[in-house]
Formats: sequence, C-alpha cells, structure tokens
Amino acid sequence: MARVNDLANDKVPGLVLRLAVPAMLAQFVNVLYSIVDRMYIGNIPDIGGTALAGVGVCGPIVTLISSFAFLIGIGGAPLMSMRMGEGNKKGAQQILANCFVLLLGLSVTLAAVFFVAKQHLLYWFGASEVTYPYANEYLSVYLAGTVFALLSVGLNQFIVCQGFSTIAMTSVLIGAVCNILLDPVFIFLFDMGVTGAALATVLSQAASCFFTLTFLFGRRTRIKITFGGYSWRIMRRVMIFGLSPFLIAASDSVILIVFNSVLQRYGGPQNGDTYVACATIVQSYMQIITLPLGGITGGTQPVLSFNYGAKRTDRIKSGFRNILTLCILFNGIMFLLSQIVPQLFVRIFTQDPQYLELSAWGIRVFTAGVLILAFQYTFVDGLTALGIAKVAVTLSLLRKVFFLGATVLLPPVFGAKAAFFAEPIADIAGGIVSITVFALLIGKILRKREEMPDGQALYAE
Repeated sequence: MARVNDLANDKVPGLVLRLAVPAMLAQFVNVLYSIVDRMYIGNIPDIGGTALAGVGVCGPIVTLISSFAFLIGIGGAPLMSMRMGEGNKKGAQQILANCFVLLLGLSVTLAAVFFVAKQHLLYWFGASEVTYPYANEYLSVYLAGTVFALLSVGLNQFIVCQGFSTIAMTSVLIGAVCNILLDPVFIFLFDMGVTGAALATVLSQAASCFFTLTFLFGRRTRIKITFGGYSWRIMRRVMIFGLSPFLIAASDSVILIVFNSVLQRYGGPQNGDTYVACATIVQSYMQIITLPLGGITGGTQPVLSFNYGAKRTDRIKSGFRNILTLCILFNGIMFLLSQIVPQLFVRIFTQDPQYLELSAWGIRVFTAGVLILAFQYTFVDGLTALGIAKVAVTLSLLRKVFFLGATVLLPPVFGAKAAFFAEPIADIAGGIVSITVFALLIGKILRKREEMPDGQALYAE
C-alpha cells in the first residue's frame, strides 16, 4: 500500500514536508521534459542553434495547453479536499468525475484548434522564415499527444490531494525517465531530429498518463474516478477555483510571445534569432526554479484545503508558516547557484561562446528577484487553496502586467537586452503587493470560516 498522509491528524510541519518534497522533486524532474529536448536539439550538428530557437517559439503554445490542465486539476483538487475534510465522500467523487470529463473534452478541442491555427500562431509567437520549419515539426507531433499531456498533469493533482504524494511523484518520474531514454534514440539513432524530440515527449506523457489512470481507477486510491453525476454547477465552480493557476500559466504564454517578439524586433536581422535562442535557455533555467516552487505550494494545498473544510484554522496558519519557510529556503539556494555558476547550466545546451556569455548574463538578471517570488507563490496558491479565487487571480495578473509593461517599455530606450530585466521587476513588485494584500486579508478569511455553522458545506452554491 502507498503511504497515505493523514491531513487531519498528522503534525503540520512533517505533513507539509512529506507533501512538499515529492511534489517539488516531481516538478523538478518535470522540467526535464523541456530541458532534455532542448539540450539534445541544441547539440544537433550544424542546425542546433536554429532548431533550438524554433522549438523555443513552441514554448508559449505548450505552456498554454498545460495551463488548461491546471485549470481543471488545481481547480478541482482543492474542492475535492474540502469535501473530504467535510466527510462528504460522495461529493468528492462527483467532483473528480466532472473533472475527468472536462479534461477529456478540453484535450480534443485544444488539439483541433491549435492544429488548424498553428502556422499563424508560430509566426505570431516569434518564428522567422529560418526557424519556422523546426517549430512546425515539433508542434505538429506534440499536438497529437494533447490528451496525454492534459490527463497526466490534470489528474495527478487528484492523487496529491488525497495524500498520495509519492504516487504522484512516481507518475511524473515515469514520464521524465522515458523522455530522457527516448530522446537520443529518436533524435540521433533514428535521425529524426526535432520530430524525434517531440515524439519522445508524447510517448513519455502517454506512459505517465497510463500510470495515473491505472491508479485512479484502481483499489488503492481513496477517491476513484467514477462515471455519472455530471453537473454544470460543479464544472463552473471548478473552473472558478482553477482560474488563478490557469491565468498564471496561460499568461506566461502571452509573456513569452511578447518577449520573443520584442527580442526579434529590437535585435534585428543580425541578433534577433540569437536573442530568442538565448532567451529559450534562460527561460528553461527559470523553470528549474518556478516549477519546483509551484510544486511546493501546489503539493501542500491539500493541507490548507482539507483543514479549511474541517474548520481547523490553527492548522491552516501553521501550514502557511511551514510552506513559506520551505519556499524561501529553496529559492535562496537557487538564487546563489544562479548568481555564481549559471554557465554550468548553459553549457548543457551549447558551447558557442556568444550564446554562453549572453545566456549566463540573462540567468543572473532573470533570477535577481526570486527570493521575494517565494512569498508570491505561497500566498497566491494558498488563497487559491482556500477558494479565494478573485484575489488570487488579481495578484497573479498584476505580476504579469508588471512584466509586460517592462518588456514593452525598456527595449525602445535601452535596447533588446533590457527586456531581460522585466522578470526581476515583476517578481519584486508583484511580491510586495502580494505580501501586503495577504497580511490584510488572511485574518478576516479565517475568522469568517470559524463563524460558519458546523456542517455547512463550503462553496456548495
């Protein structure tokens, strides 16, 4: 039997640690999906740099597709945790059933829409005549596996929220290990290049998806996937809950579009593709920080959601303290590595001196504000776990507004490279606002929950 964490009775510090570490490691390994692809692609003889820029252009689309998994997965999991905290197993099963159907429907719809619009989107997202063929190769294959991507990521949240943190980590590990093994086979041994990288990713996501479905349909899980009981009211509530993480991920796509377009425009014909390729490396590194950070805050959401349903506000306060401590510790370590040895990461992708110098500089700039970013992630995801969706969405979007504003305003004055400063500006400004808002609201939120009558279901309307 898998180890089940007792969300109601286990000591909070240990509980947070047991949920956070597997989720963090799972997301760290999950970064390998894109990094391994880009590492091998960047080292393809003769075309590596150009092909890497092409795959980098696909990044916003891949991110946007994944964001729909967060819309349903992170939207439904806190609701299911609350129902479990209330002792309402039937309600928890109904939420999972509705989310499963939503993920299936969205995967088919998204694959069709993006396949029809892919040419226009790729040029809009920063592809040039030189990089478009590689972007088109990668995206065409990737879209064929949309159903695997959405189900594996979205349903994994429902394993986490039941306390099976190691099972959730195993699901991600299966996909990542498959990807690492298959990439060199398809790219170099079968000489499939960029197409091989995409095919390796799709097959790896399929393996992860199969494992996740097997567990959630099996006997070991506490709440399994069932059929029936579909309700638009439940689906709507799930999407309201998931709006904040969805907008965080989806707006990342918009940011990448603008970022790549600005680099192309102000970099000019000589440096545009070079800047986009370096930005791809820098953004890959940033994912090593943000995805595990999101793993910590997302993986520990059940502690907050379950105890919010159970009216255990003392455990919620302890949960926030312990989650924030872990986030600050993780980001502190990553900040030091980013400033001291960024070139070690860049060498994975390329040995070209021009790319090495610019990308290492970009990593140092991009990560300058990650310490305060720990507060942003803790408080936004924490408010999402409590169902305070409007505030969480507002805080998330505000940080993106800061980023977009700096991306658009800095390069016309200081040149294309100035766009890299948009990230620390957004992290610092967004973090300060999030800290202020959370400090003003959290006491009122918890007092309101304590005053609710026993047995009254949360968000049941």
